[in-house]
Amino acid sequence: YFQDLLNKSEKALYDAFPSMYGELYTQNMKVFKDLYSELRRYYRGSNINLEEALNEFWTRLLERLFKLMNPQYHITDEYLDCMVKHAEQHKPFGEVPRDLKVKATRAFIAARSYAQGFLVGSDVVKKVSQVSLSHECTRAIMKLMYCPHCRGMSSVKPCNNYCLNVVKGCLANQADLNTEWKYLMDSLVVVADRIDGPYNVDTVIGTIHMRIAEAISNLQENKDSITAKVFQGCGNPKISTKGSSSEDKKRRGKVTLEAKSSAQALEMLVLDAKGNLTALKTYWITLPGTLCSKKVMASSAADDKCWNGMTKGSYLPEVMGDGLANQINNPEVEVDITKPDMTIRQQIMQLKIMTNRLGNANIGNDVDFQDASDDMSGSGSGDSCPDDVCGKRLSKSPSTRQPETHAIPKQSGHGINGASSRSLPSAFLLLLSVAFIAAQHLWR
Repeated sequence: YFQDLLNKSEKALYDAFPSMYGELYTQNMKVFKDLYSELRRYYRGSNINLEEALNEFWTRLLERLFKLMNPQYHITDEYLDCMVKHAEQHKPFGEVPRDLKVKATRAFIAARSYAQGFLVGSDVVKKVSQVSLSHECTRAIMKLMYCPHCRGMSSVKPCNNYCLNVVKGCLANQADLNTEWKYLMDSLVVVADRIDGPYNVDTVIGTIHMRIAEAISNLQENKDSITAKVFQGCGNPKISTKGSSSEDKKRRGKVTLEAKSSAQALEMLVLDAKGNLTALKTYWITLPGTLCSKKVMASSAADDKCWNGMTKGSYLPEVMGDGLANQINNPEVEVDITKPDMTIRQQIMQLKIMTNRLGNANIGNDVDFQDASDDMSGSGSGDSCPDDVCGKRLSKSPSTRQPETHAIPKQSGHGINGASSRSLPSAFLLLLSVAFIAAQHLWR
């Protein structure tokens, strides 16, 4: 959705500007393409200073337009440097550059961080789902699922509390993700409110072309006074021997730029995302109950004629708490609470890092990732901009600014769009169920 807003704004600019500005646009097409290319690269995770990219755009545009609007003069690079130094004072584009920088920076920071939050959450699920079950866990699952058949009780379901103790022991490390996972979900909900509220992402990203048109109009309308101020500050440039070119550089005709409001679509996306995020908050500690009810088909908690691990009857031991520390007295699975799984501990750290980043995004502060790769956009995601619209990527090096950096796991095959949040738990649920399913074929 975010990339679609940016693509539509770029296309609207390419469609309208040739008629509006003639050569003022056609001779400076690359400046506009480069801007959208930088915005797109930033959104996908590249290490770009967004404020510097916007400043660079306005500087390059001013230099080009000033020369085109004053063709009778020979404007040197040194003269342009002088003009740029006075630009902040003269405000040739009016208040548009400052206003757009403030609003666009906040909007893009929020949008990018929000999308990356989903990618990190998805990557955490993927990594955790690859953690192998211990030998003690596998043995406990087989006892839970298979032993009733040996006793001639194939129709007796395992006791629910018995199943919970087995699965809580098996997923003790996974349950420790709960606290940081909840913080990430809460942070995503907060940023979602910003996206559809104060940061006004829909309006800001979708109307960039309109703000550029407004800025150029300001320059054209105040051309004489701005030129006079530049001459006063930098001196009179030499008269050009090439002479003046055609009037085609002036505006050919007035074309009204309109932005089609899609605020309702964004509101629905945000509401949908917030609903899913809220439902996922307790995912890791409710997973044992989900597996016992959907995969093991355990009996009700009050059933006194269920398989309790030894015979048909009630299950007396209490249900263990969630997490590794609470498994010290687990009667069904032997768990070494002194040896936490390192893969899961690493994912807990990734969740902390991403939550911190979202906290910064919530107040408009940016934090770059060390591994800034355009691959984050996802191959085949369908959201990338067509070649004939986006143009070529800038060849210049990214900003040399030294930002605060955090590591991010490499992503592959993930698209940056809100819809991916719905499938977040499914892969983990499926993979973690392999041991249960493997045992069920024996039951049949």
